[in-house]
Amino acid sequence: MSVLDWTVVGAYFFVMLAIGAWSKTRVENVADFFTARGRVPWWLSGISHHMSGYSAIMFVTFAAVAYDYGVTVYFWWPLTIGLGIGVGAFVFAARWNRLRAKHGVNSPLAYLAVRYNLPTQQVLAYSGAVLKVVDIAAKWVAIAVLLQGFADVPLVWGIGVTGVCTMFYVTFGGLWADVLTDFGQFVIQAVAGFAMLFAVMAHLGGVSSLWTMWGDLPEGHGHPVAGNVTAGLILAFLLVKTFEYNGGMWNLAQRYMSAPDGSRARRSALLSAGLWLVWPFILFVPMIAAPLIVPGLSNSEDSYVRLAQELMPTGFIGLLLAGFFSHTMAMVASDANVITAVITRDLAPVLVPRVRRLTQRGQLLFARVTTVAFVTASMALALLSDPDGFIMTVVVSIVAATMGPISIPLMLGLLPWFKRIGPMAAIVSWAGGLAVWAYLYWGVGDASEAVTVGFPVLTSLVLYVGIGLLRPETDAERAALVDSLSSDPTEEERLALERQFLADPDKGGEPDADGDGEPEKPTAVR
Repeated sequence: MSVLDWTVVGAYFFVMLAIGAWSKTRVENVADFFTARGRVPWWLSGISHHMSGYSAIMFVTFAAVAYDYGVTVYFWWPLTIGLGIGVGAFVFAARWNRLRAKHGVNSPLAYLAVRYNLPTQQVLAYSGAVLKVVDIAAKWVAIAVLLQGFADVPLVWGIGVTGVCTMFYVTFGGLWADVLTDFGQFVIQAVAGFAMLFAVMAHLGGVSSLWTMWGDLPEGHGHPVAGNVTAGLILAFLLVKTFEYNGGMWNLAQRYMSAPDGSRARRSALLSAGLWLVWPFILFVPMIAAPLIVPGLSNSEDSYVRLAQELMPTGFIGLLLAGFFSHTMAMVASDANVITAVITRDLAPVLVPRVRRLTQRGQLLFARVTTVAFVTASMALALLSDPDGFIMTVVVSIVAATMGPISIPLMLGLLPWFKRIGPMAAIVSWAGGLAVWAYLYWGVGDASEAVTVGFPVLTSLVLYVGIGLLRPETDAERAALVDSLSSDPTEEERLALERQFLADPDKGGEPDADGDGEPEKPTAVR
C-alpha cells in the first residue's frame, strides 16, 4: 500500500473518532445511549439497519464462495435477508417501535420478563450474549485477514487497532454514533463498490461484460444452486434470516425502536429490504468475475484482495480498505450497543439489585464500562482463535444455526396470534432447538449445512407452537402487553410516558412508587 492509501485509511479512522466525540454531546441518559429516544429519522434508521448486517466477512468468506461457485452466494445470503426483512416490515417492525414508544423499553429483551417470566428472559439473554461474543470475534478475524492481505499487517495489530477505535466511538456516542457512522460507511461503501465494479467492467471489455462474462466463467457459476449451497440451505436461511434480521439479532430491533413511530419503523424496514435485494448484487459482481481476472488462486479467501491489487489505482485501495473497516465496525458497534443494553437493563439488575438504584449518570457510566468489557472480550477470543476456517464455522454452523432457537420466543412473543403461549413453551423451544443443534454439530460428523441450520430452528418452532396449543397459559397482563403493540401511542400516552421519564431524572424517570427503594418499570413492562 502507498502513502496515499494509508492516508485515506487514517482519515477514515479520524472521522469515526470525531463522530464519536460529537455524538457524546447528544447522549444525556441511557435512553439516548440505547435507542436515541426515538429521534432517528426513518431513512437513517433504514440505512443503519442495512449497514449493520455487513462486515468484512463478506469480502473474505463470501468472496471465496463467489470465487468458487459463482452467483449462488447472492441467492443464499442477501436475497434471503432482503425477502425476510420485507416480510418483517409488516409483521415485526412497528411492534418493536411501540415497545419503546408505549412502554419506555430500551432493551429488546426487557419486555420478556412480563411476556413470559424472569427465567425465560435470563436464559435468552445469557445465551444470546455468549453467541454475540463469538460472532463478533469472527468479524475481528475477518478484518484482520484483509489487512494482512493488503498490507502484511499482523493479525494482532489488525484486531487491536480496529477494536480500540470502535470501542472509543460507540462507548462515548452510543446509538447516535452508531447510526451516524453507519451512514458514513454507506457512503464509503458506495464509492468503493462502484469503483471496483467499474474497474472490473473496464478490464473485461465494458458494460456488456455484465451479461457476456457468464459464458466465460467456470461451469455452474451462473446457477442459483451450486457447490455446498443447496435449495434446502437457501430455504433454511430464509427462515432463519426472517427471524434474525427482524429483531432476533437484537441490534436490528434497536433500529426499529429508534425510529419516531411504528409507521416510520415500517418504512425503514422496507428501505433496508430494498437495499438488501439490490446493493449486495452490485458488490458481488466483481467477486463472481474474479476467476476471469485472478485465476488459479489456491486460497479463494484471498480473491478480493488480489482483485483489488490487480485493478485498483493508488488511493483507491486505501478507500476500499476503509470500506472493509467500515463494514466490520458498523456491525460490531451495533452489537456492542445492544449487548450493553441487555446487560445493563436485563442481566446486571438481577445479579446485583443495587444497579436498579443507580442514578442516570451512574447508569450511563455503567453502560459505557460494559461496552468496553464486551468489545475487549470479543477481541480476546479473536486473538486466541485459529483464523483458518474459523469465520465460516461461526457464520454458518454456529450463528445461523443457533440464532433461530434463541429468537423464536423473542419474536413470536410480540405477535397477537401467540399471546396465549407462555414461559413453558418458550423455555422448551429454546432448549430443544439448541439441543438439536448441539447433537448435529458435535454428535453427527457429516450433517449437511442445510440440516445444521434448518433443523434447530424448525425444532424450536414446532415445540413453541405445539406446546402453546396443547398447554395454553392465559394471563391478563401478558395479553394486555401484546395487544398494546397493535397501534402507535396516542399523543396523551406519549406525553404521559415522557413525563414519567422526566419525573425523577436521578433515577432514570422511574419513580419509587411503592417505597421499596427501587425505581419502577414504566407502564405495562413491570
